[in-house]
Amino acid sequence: MTTQNWKQDVLAASRSLNMVDDTQINSILLQLADEAIAKTDEILAANVIDLAAMDKSNPMYDRLLLSPERISGIAADIRNVATLPSPVGKVFMETVRPNGMRISKVTVPFGVVGIIYEARPNVSFDVFSLCLKSGNACVLKGGTDAHNSNSAIVEVIQNVLVKNGLDKNIVTLLPAGREATVELMNAVGYVDVIIPRGGKGLIEFVRDNSRIPVIETGAGICHTYFEKSGDIEKGRNIIFNSKTRRPSVCNTLDCLVIDEHRLVDLPELCEKLATKNVMIYADEKAYAALSGKYPADLLLPAIAESFGTEFLDYKMAIKTVSGINEAIDHIAEYSSKHSECIVSEDESKIKLFDKMVDAACVYTNVSTAFTDGAQFGLGAEIGISTQKLHARGPMALEELCSYKWIIKGEGQIRS
Repeated sequence: MTTQNWKQDVLAASRSLNMVDDTQINSILLQLADEAIAKTDEILAANVIDLAAMDKSNPMYDRLLLSPERISGIAADIRNVATLPSPVGKVFMETVRPNGMRISKVTVPFGVVGIIYEARPNVSFDVFSLCLKSGNACVLKGGTDAHNSNSAIVEVIQNVLVKNGLDKNIVTLLPAGREATVELMNAVGYVDVIIPRGGKGLIEFVRDNSRIPVIETGAGICHTYFEKSGDIEKGRNIIFNSKTRRPSVCNTLDCLVIDEHRLVDLPELCEKLATKNVMIYADEKAYAALSGKYPADLLLPAIAESFGTEFLDYKMAIKTVSGINEAIDHIAEYSSKHSECIVSEDESKIKLFDKMVDAACVYTNVSTAFTDGAQFGLGAEIGISTQKLHARGPMALEELCSYKWIIKGEGQIRS
């Protein structure tokens, strides 16, 4: 396929979606969920090839890994998207002007959505299902690490599209390598928006080099502040869950911030982390509180780089603060504005935290692991936006739409 062809083909495919109704889209999604299960062996065979080329100690390995259980979960997400109401055609407002002109503001698809992502083959299914449901064509630019997996997945998707008489270019997978990434970022007039999903380096590269509008997602430097009044049982469970559930994802805890009055409870708060061999980088006061009470081979003094780091691994920093104001200041300095949590029983401190912490998702006594489109009731997400324009937090169907004005009249002209 030539460079020009994929652009023209995906643009034509995008326009063809305007004539596909929601009933047909839902049918296709349900068929795709069934086909994903039916083609599990083929998808896993391709995934094994990708996995063989990656070191198991690489934090990305878990993101790359597919299994029958994970494919079953992906299929369930696709079916869930099919049950959601269409975001297209919603009327935001209607008005009649004094001259009789009738004006409506109505949701419409973006058109063509470009996704640049790393070793996350599940994204191929998630993005397609959300884009199709919202009437968008999608251009996928996955990482080299997952190219075999992505190719197998896209083949399954395109076969379902063709069986239903639709253009296979509604989903387009670009070749591996940076050249295709640059080409996508310069596809002005063909691609309407680009969403990068991956680490900080990828997101910054796309943001700094794309000529297409970018919605920043992904990089999560997440904190949990154990405030002076925090409940120990809630705290230890939240810390353990948000750190160890899936350490390679963006909603994972990276830094525990603890009030100095509760340092005596720090060993109990961290006790369960040792069962998962979590390496702790503790500041001076926290280190002293944990010494002899947390495995010595898993405890190191924190350095400057320990804070503001997205570990994506079984690693965590600890910062001791004198109170909530210092905690808020620390989070403001190091947060990526993704997900932040306070563990507290003091309503005044909770209200202050909610008001002062600048993040897409601010939690009280809840694990940050819940920052996820499905957990928010949105269906499979396309990413977690950490910016403030257009979308913020888990992005799903509504965030894949723009709007246009529909104006109707009876021959009115402007004087």
